[in-house]
Amino acid sequence: MKLALLGASGHGKVIAEIAELIGYNDVIFFDDAWPAKNQIGPWFIEGNTDSLIARKNEFDACIVSIGNNSIRQKKQCDLQQQDLCFVCLVHPNAVVSRYASVDVGTVIMAGTVVNAFTKIGQGCIVNTGATIDHDCVLDDFVHISPGAHLAGDVSVSAFSWIG
Repeated sequence: MKLALLGASGHGKVIAEIAELIGYNDVIFFDDAWPAKNQIGPWFIEGNTDSLIARKNEFDACIVSIGNNSIRQKKQCDLQQQDLCFVCLVHPNAVVSRYASVDVGTVIMAGTVVNAFTKIGQGCIVNTGATIDHDCVLDDFVHISPGAHLAGDVSVSAFSWIG
């Protein structure tokens, strides 16, 4: 399977590794700093946003790997309007209740626990070691920082950053 990542940063490195761990055998980065920036860790950056759109049919899925909530939202919306397919990526060492729902463009990092009847919107980041207890609602493009913990029945508004 082939995954396109838009945004080559430290956050992108973590997402790329998650993708590889869950079965993506071809992870390709795109970044608007290209061509000045052409590699991130072992991965090559193969173009910018326009390059990704031009090559959209090559990929099984796409995810925006940019930490800033507003920029992530803009990029994801722009790419969705171009009919790119978005996925949710969950690290194999995360625990997500079968009764939770997680929308596309969201990334759930290692050591995270998401409990029953939680709803996580589009384009969220639930970072390393965070816990989201029962019946929480995370609106679109929320970032829960590493080690942050939400008690049950908490609502987090769109674009919020909890840490």
